Amino acid sequence: EARVSETSTGKETVNATFPVAIVMLRAIRDFFWKTGNKIGFKPAGGIRSAKDSLAWLSLVKEELGNEWLKPELFRIGASTLLSDIERQIYHHVTGRYAAYHDLPMS
Repeated sequence: EARVSETSTGKETVNATFPVAIVMLRAIRDFFWKTGNKIGFKPAGGIRSAKDSLAWLSLVKEELGNEWLKPELFRIGASTLLSDIERQIYHHVTGRYAAYHDLPMS
């Protein structure tokens, strides 16, 4: 069973930052090298856009590899992110940005 390590509880003023995440990811990697046990990672808060999620995916891939991109080892909170992805898809399909009433989830 995979365990997941979070950068914070998500209730702090400052949540996941890249410098803190790099330290945590390298600790996860070192732990895996020493024990063979995989610990997952979930950056708390701050991931509000598709662009942010791509940055986090890239960071995890570079530090830990493709194996850690699986849902049981890498998770992000997605409620605000979902709205941004909806807006990005809407813009891609229609060529314009959505009005508030166009996307009920927003």
